[in-house]
Formats: sequence, C-alpha cells, structure tokens
Amino acid sequence: MLKFVLPPKAAENAEFIAKRLKGAVEGEGPRETVTVEWNGRPLHVGVIDMPLRDLYYNPATHRIRAQLDHDPILSKSLQADPWLDESQDYLNRLLISKPTNPDESDPEFEALVASLKTVEQQEPGLITHEGILVNGNTRAAALRKLKKPSIRVGVLPPSFTWEDINAVELALQLRPDERRDYSYINRLIAMEEQELLGRAAADIAREFHIQLKTFKQERWILGVIREMIDRSRTTDGSELTLTDFEGHQENFKELHRNYIKYQATNQELAEQVKENRIAAIILGFAKTKTRLIGGDFLHTHLKKTLSPELKKITPKTTDSIAIPGLSVSVAPPSDFVLQAQSITDHILQAKAAESARHLSTEARDTARQTVISARKGMRRALFEAERDDRLKKVQQTTAERLDDASAAIDQSVSDLAQALASSSLDKDGFDSALLRLKGSLVKLARQANRGIPEPGAGMAWLIKASED
Repeated sequence: MLKFVLPPKAAENAEFIAKRLKGAVEGEGPRETVTVEWNGRPLHVGVIDMPLRDLYYNPATHRIRAQLDHDPILSKSLQADPWLDESQDYLNRLLISKPTNPDESDPEFEALVASLKTVEQQEPGLITHEGILVNGNTRAAALRKLKKPSIRVGVLPPSFTWEDINAVELALQLRPDERRDYSYINRLIAMEEQELLGRAAADIAREFHIQLKTFKQERWILGVIREMIDRSRTTDGSELTLTDFEGHQENFKELHRNYIKYQATNQELAEQVKENRIAAIILGFAKTKTRLIGGDFLHTHLKKTLSPELKKITPKTTDSIAIPGLSVSVAPPSDFVLQAQSITDHILQAKAAESARHLSTEARDTARQTVISARKGMRRALFEAERDDRLKKVQQTTAERLDDASAAIDQSVSDLAQALASSSLDKDGFDSALLRLKGSLVKLARQANRGIPEPGAGMAWLIKASED
C-alpha cells in the first residue's frame, strides 16, 4: 500500500477546515453531511466548500495507480515528493487522460467537464483534514479546467490513516451507482492490495461483486502481467508498464481459461500456448485471433513465418531446478517451452524499447522495426491457423451431418419395427422416402467421387450402392 508524508500546507489546511466545519455546525439551517462506509459501518461526515487551490490530488488513488509509471522520470519525482507542483501536475495529467494511453485525452473526462459546465456539482467529494482528495480527484481536475474556485467536499476524521483512506476510497468506488469505474488494471491492483492486507479471498470477491473463481482468475492475470513486465526489462533500463496491458481484459480472461484447459492434461503444452498467446496479445491482436493459437501453433505455423531476427534466437539453457529445503530437483522446461519463452521475451523487450523515452531515436526505430517484423510474422501464422481451422470445421461439419443422418436412420429402424408390428405402416409414404434417400445418396456419391482421389471402404460402398 502506498503511504506518503503529509503535504506542506497540511497544518494550514487542517486549521482552515476545522473552522469551516465549526461554522457549518453553528450556522443556521440543516447541516449538510455525506455518508461513507468505513469498517462495514456508515460514517456521516460534514460537508464544506473548499478552495481548489488548497487541495492536493491523492498520489495513492487507485484510479490511476497503473498509469503512474507512464513517464519514468516524473514517476520517480512523484515517489520522492508527491506534493511538488510538477508531481501534482503529473497526477492531473493522468487523471484527465485515457487509461490505455495517458498521452491522449479521455473522452469520459471531457464529458464530465461538459456536464459540470452546465450542471452544478451534485455529489460532494471527500478529503482528509490535511486537504488531500480521497474521492473526487477527477471532478477536482474538471472543476479546475473550468476555472471554478471551489469544490464541495466531505471531511474525514483527523484520526484517519492511509489504510483508512484507501479503504474508504475503495468502498466508494465499488458502490453500485453511476460512478466512473476503475480501469481494468487498476481494479486488479486494488484486489491485490486487499489480499496483501491479509483479507480473505472470499471477502474480497464479495466486496468486488464477483465470484471467488473470478477473483482467482484476476489474481492469476495480474501475476502474469507482472511477470511479463519483469521479462521485458532490458540492460538499458527499458521496460513495459502496467498501462501497456490495459485494454486486453477479455484477451487475458480467455488466456486463463485456455491455460487451465491445457494444464489439466499437459503442463508443458499449457506453458507453450501461454507464451505464444502473450506474444500475440502484446503485438496487438484481438481475442478473435489469439484464440486460434493452440498446442501445435508454434511448430505448425509460427516457426515458418517468424522474421529472420526471431528465427536466430537461441533458447537459454537451464539446469534442473532445485526445490528449497529438499534434496530433490525438478526437470527444467522443455526446449519447446524455452523457445517459446525466448521469442516472447524478445518481443516484450522490443515493445519496451520502442516506447522508451530515454533511448535515442535510432534505438527506438530499431526496436520498432523488430516489432513490425514480429507482427507480420504473427499475422501470417494466425492467417494460416485460421485457414486450417476453417478447413477442419468444414471437414467436421460434413462428417457430423452424416452422423446425424445415420442416427436418424437408426431411429427409423425402430419406428419401422413398431409400425409393422401394429400394421400401421404407410407403405407409399415409406417407399417415397426411400427414393428420396436414394437420390440424396447418389448426389453425395457423385460429389465425393469428384473430390476424393483415393476412396476408403465407406466411399467404395457409397459409389457401388449409388450405381446399383
């Protein structure tokens, strides 16, 4: 959990806020309050009007947690002192930007600005006694853009710690209302944080309004993403960020389902397919394409279409893996898995270098060419896999329809026996149906005779029967 020292104007803000709260209590008319959930109980706090110039964005807000590393230099400055003007400006920039690309303005933020321009603030935000925004960071950014002087906010008790602040923010965000949702990765981080605090998985799932199996899936996905970030790290300091994995929610969910399916029968194959799918995801392919990646994808398709650069990659050799505390070791991953991992690592590192701001233009261009070549090779492999899948479905469909027809004939045998036993057979209707069946078999035989050069026993029977 992120924790920070108090901002420089903390004491000054606390004194001003205390006076405003006292004035609200002593003033005429009903006192405005807002209710928040804390430790499973409702907490009613007073609402005041607070000058925007004195408020601080919350550097620990879950809304932009995944995006904090978007600019490594500003991120380090933020971690060192989140209350500096440049750090607060960076938080403002992230709050008004798209979660999937902080370099672009977020249409949802622009819609919020347009709404606040015509309609007064409907719901109060929430701050600490030191003037740190707990809820309403994005609204504060919108009001500042509109040059509004102040914002209505509820004030949390002075005794609240950073743990309390995070808990209240999370409870507010998960409330079923029209609140703007966390981005996918930020939601995963919030779940992880709750688990690290020692909360039971079932309780966290309940709070996030999901099933326990979904919670476990989400934790697996974030673990995979963090592993990919570690593997993307290069000697020159480039690495992917959590933001690079935003927008792939459904792709990762399908990756998990596919991994579990393969893992049930073959762990090595599950790892190989996972690596190939992650490479496709990071290269920007949609789930309609990545789902074509199966157990034979690497050997049947990808190895043939890889760029020359990727074909030259030699998998790292690893020794047996010792189990700590035991005098036994397990075998290292197979060569197939190591090759898949090496390909994925190369693509991850190229993607990291492609967007690394501290690298030279030449280095970024080289990385970009690697990514482009990898994407071309992956696209060709996926095209071939889709073609083969389409052909397989056609072949399966033909056989399945004949199986259905065979089952229908078997049922007709039973129906015929009953009709004969009860002397209720429609002989003319039965005869007409047999002639239609003969016509269908003749057409099937002619078509098969044209396209199958070496007929098997079934085909030989069909051709002979149709000739008779």
